Amino acid sequence: MSRLKQLRKEKGYTQIKMQFLTGIDQSDYSKLENGKRYYTFEQCRKIAKALDTSMDYLAGLTDEKKPYPRNNEN
Repeated sequence: MSRLKQLRKEKGYTQIKMQFLTGIDQSDYSKLENGKRYYTFEQCRKIAKALDTSMDYLAGLTDEKKPYPRNNEN
């Protein structure tokens, strides 16, 4: 299972909920989860914020799910 899908399920979110939180169409989001499409920087940023994690975790660069401290304006 992809990290993206695992995190979404841990939060109890559906792909439709992720569409609402990120603005990424559900069908596109499904492709991201299943590795049939790569996300853009901006999509990755929105997903990380919605799932309360870091972009590094989504990219597999760290095993730490906890996000870095964020600026409130972003």
